[in-house]
Amino acid sequence: METQLVVLGGGPGGYAAAFMAADLGLQVTLVDAEPRLGGACLLRGCIPSKALLHVAKVIADARHAADWGVAFAAPKIDLDAMRARKEKVIAALSGGLAQLAKRRSVQVIRARGVFEDSQTLRLEQAGDKPPAADRLRFQHCILATGSSPTRLPALAIPTARAMDSTAALDLPEVPESLLVIGGGYIGLEMGTVYAVLGSRVSVVEMTDGLLPGVDRDLVKPLHKRLEKDFAAIWLNAKVVAMADKKDSIEVTFEGQGPGTTERFSRVLVAVGRRPNSAGLGLEHTKVQVDSRGFVMVDPQRRTADPHILAIGDVASEPMLAHKAAHEGKIAAEVLAGHEAAVFSPRAIPAVVFTDPEIAWAGLTEAEAKKEGRAVEVAQFPWAASGRAQSVGRTEGLTKWVIDPESRCVLGCGIVGAGAGELIAEAVLAIEMGATVEDVAQSIHPHPTLSETLGFSAEVYLGTATDIYRPRTARKA
Repeated sequence: METQLVVLGGGPGGYAAAFMAADLGLQVTLVDAEPRLGGACLLRGCIPSKALLHVAKVIADARHAADWGVAFAAPKIDLDAMRARKEKVIAALSGGLAQLAKRRSVQVIRARGVFEDSQTLRLEQAGDKPPAADRLRFQHCILATGSSPTRLPALAIPTARAMDSTAALDLPEVPESLLVIGGGYIGLEMGTVYAVLGSRVSVVEMTDGLLPGVDRDLVKPLHKRLEKDFAAIWLNAKVVAMADKKDSIEVTFEGQGPGTTERFSRVLVAVGRRPNSAGLGLEHTKVQVDSRGFVMVDPQRRTADPHILAIGDVASEPMLAHKAAHEGKIAAEVLAGHEAAVFSPRAIPAVVFTDPEIAWAGLTEAEAKKEGRAVEVAQFPWAASGRAQSVGRTEGLTKWVIDPESRCVLGCGIVGAGAGELIAEAVLAIEMGATVEDVAQSIHPHPTLSETLGFSAEVYLGTATDIYRPRTARKA
C-alpha cells in the first residue's frame, strides 16, 4: 500500500495537516490508533474538560446570583446525564471530522503505525479489525502523535481511586474528598469541576506557587478564589507514597503539607504531559529526539530525516492544540512547495479555564527579566471597569508588557471572567507589531471587559480617565 503523504496521528495537529495537504492537492492517508478522529484534545482533553467546566460555571453563576437577590434551589447532579451530554459533544465533533476527511478524499486507517524505515510504516492492529494492509509506503510523513499524561512510578497503585486526567473526565462519582497532585492547569481545571459538584478538593504542589511559570500577578486573584473553593492548597509539598485502603487512599506527604499522612476518597495525579515519541520505531529513521523525548524540528517542522516532519506536542512546547493545528498547516504548505512557509509566531496564546480564567500571550514580565530585556508594564484593575462591577467580577486584571524604545506591545496577560475570549485581541496586536498607542486609540465598546485592554494601554500613556494615575514622563 502506498501514499504520497501519511499523517501519523489524528489530533488537532494531525487532522489539520491532513486536511490542508489534501486541499493543496496531495494524496493523503491519515493513520490513527483511535476509533474516532480528534486525538486527546477532543476525545479526553480540551473539549470534554471544557464541557464539564461549563457545567461548573452554570452552577457557580447560579450561586453567585444570590448576591443580586435571585436565589436558586441546590442543584441536583445527574452524573449519567452529564456524561451522556459530554459524549454527545464529542460524538458530534468527531463525526464532523470524519465527514470532512471523506469529502477531502483523505483515507483514514485505524492502526498503530511503527516506522520500519524512513519511508515505511508497519500498521499494527489497534481495534477489533486488523488494517487492510500491514505496510504503508510513503514519500513523506507528518508525525503528529501528541502527548500523554506523565505517570510517576512511585505513585502507581492498582486502584481506580487513583486517577489521571483521562479517568477524572469520566466522572465515575463525586467523591467526598479529592486530592489533586500538581498545581498546573490540568489539576486546577479538574479540581474546579469536582469542587463545584461537591467534593472537598485539596491541591498539593511541590513549588512555591500554583501554575508554575505563569505571571504571579495573574495567579494571585485565582489563588485567592481557590482558597475559598478548595478545602486546602499545600505549596512546597509533595506526595512520596500512596497506599490503597479499599475505601480510600492513604497519602504520605513531605514538605509543608498537612502532616505525615492523610486519607482521600480519590486522588488525581496531574503532574504534566510527555511527548509520544517512544515506541514509534524512530530509531529506524534519521529523526533525532532530545533528552525530554521531543522530536527535534526546524522552523518548517522538518526533522533530520528528509522524509519526515513533526508537529504538535511530540515536537515541542507549548503543548497546545491551537499551536499544533497551526504547525500542521505550515507543514502541509512546506510539503506542497511553499518555501516561505515557516512557524514563527510572535505570540502563542495560552488559557487556563479555571474561575477566574487566566490567559496570556507573547513575552511575559518574568521572561523579560530572565532574558535581561528592558520592558515596561501597564496594568488596569477590573475593579475600575463598569462591566466588571455590573457582573460582580472585579477580581480581574489586564496587563501589557511594552518595549520602551519602540513602544510596541510585546506581551499581554489577563486574569478574570472570560479572559480566554479576550486574549485574541492581544495576539493580533502583538503579531501585527502594534504600538501601545495603536491599542489605546482603538475604540473599544462600552461597557465590556474588552475595554480593559484599551484602558491598560491608556494607563501606560497616562491618558486613563477611569482610574487616577499621574502622567509620567516618557520618551516621545
